[in-house]
Amino acid sequence: MRKRKTSLISIREVCDINLTPMMDLTFILLITFIITFPMIEQGGITVDLPSAKSTMKNKDKGRDITIDAQGNIFLDKQPVTKEELAQAMRASPEAIVYVRADHSVDYGRVAEVAGILTEAKVEKMGLITQAEE
Repeated sequence: MRKRKTSLISIREVCDINLTPMMDLTFILLITFIITFPMIEQGGITVDLPSAKSTMKNKDKGRDITIDAQGNIFLDKQPVTKEELAQAMRASPEAIVYVRADHSVDYGRVAEVAGILTEAKVEKMGLITQAEE
């Protein structure tokens, strides 16, 4: 009987799980996501956004239109012409559209994109800006 008791005690000692490596891994994954999430959200196209006092608090899912410093238009990170943009917007006028434009872009270029969205009957459109300090 005595042998049996000692063997049960040794089995209990072996089946304890060390949680420290698992917590280390969780911490590393958390830090990785914290660092990479802002890069993913920005869209990969470098744009120096203008500053404004009011910015949107929560951004719903929608289509992103980006106008870079050279005036090139991107729809969801893909370069498009004005005609391709108009065609894509006519296909989904119910989508929420977020327009991001570099602060150095001519206002007329942004107005052209807004006109395309109006002709395509897009009802929900937002201009993305950088928060003022």
